[in-house]
Amino acid sequence: MASQDIGLLEKQVREAAAFVQPLRAEVGRVLVGQERLVDGLLMGMLTGGHVLVEGVPGLAKTLAIRTLAQAIGGAFSRLQFTPDLLPADLIGTTIYNPQDHTFSVKLGPVFANIVLADEINRAPAKVQSALLEAMQERQVTIGGKTHKLPAPFLVMATQNPLEQEGTYPLPEAQVDRFMFKVVITYPARQDERTIIERMAHPLTEISVSQVATLEQVMEARRWVDQVYMDPKVTEYILDIVFATRPKGQAQLSERQKDAKVANIVSLVEYGASPRASLALVLAAKARAFLQSRAYVVPQDVKDVALDVLRHRVVPTYEAEAENLNSDDLVKRFLDELRTP
Repeated sequence: MASQDIGLLEKQVREAAAFVQPLRAEVGRVLVGQERLVDGLLMGMLTGGHVLVEGVPGLAKTLAIRTLAQAIGGAFSRLQFTPDLLPADLIGTTIYNPQDHTFSVKLGPVFANIVLADEINRAPAKVQSALLEAMQERQVTIGGKTHKLPAPFLVMATQNPLEQEGTYPLPEAQVDRFMFKVVITYPARQDERTIIERMAHPLTEISVSQVATLEQVMEARRWVDQVYMDPKVTEYILDIVFATRPKGQAQLSERQKDAKVANIVSLVEYGASPRASLALVLAAKARAFLQSRAYVVPQDVKDVALDVLRHRVVPTYEAEAENLNSDDLVKRFLDELRTP
């Protein structure tokens, strides 16, 4: 791409991304810390992806997504997943009207711009399958009729660590539908002090102002698609994904032929799917857009790689015996592969 074209695109992207900083600031008035979670949600909105969040209770996961919905003026819906939940509780159902002997459709809570699926790994498989159609197809089927979901549409699902009682691992096919898996931990001491000072007032509720619109989000998606990615960065993404796959080393690019990934991939049960390649490209573009940049740099890929890949790289029993999880393996791949 010519330098003058990049310059023009840079100006257009900067104008389209002008709402990002006020949006971050407004969310930051309520939410302390958790910048990685907020960035993941913003990148999900800008690319049409969904976000899986893992963390113990009480880390402001619900507060984060509700605050974001209020700040963009979007419809927000929260659904608590329980073992006795039914698909109709999620997507809706048909209701019989005895007065005129007809059926009408009652739409479920999934019909919102931002949906919080709280503690998704406590729900039965049939409910998770109903959510899967909504996430993938942006539509649901009720009584034989298809109903489109509103746009933009973002699902943030939370799950508790598997060590907690009453939790079950999500199927790999469903986990793969999430663009990001963000793991959040306890706040730092100073952040928790700020939380106490800001939130320990039961009679005072922090109001959230709308500082962006759904139309701005949809327009931003168009500019995220226009963000330039050099072919070398694309090759780097392919190298990362193929390095995670058994026998994938044979298909690495020439500049990575000397990368010592064989010992790492031997600890991988399942490597990243083609969805990972797509997610890395979109997430890197969204990362550049959030920084008002019209082009992707390799560091953008590195910044998003862990959240994109940690739920797509499944370690072997041997890796777990060595106390290595998927995060450890992804970091090893990134360290070993040469950056463009």
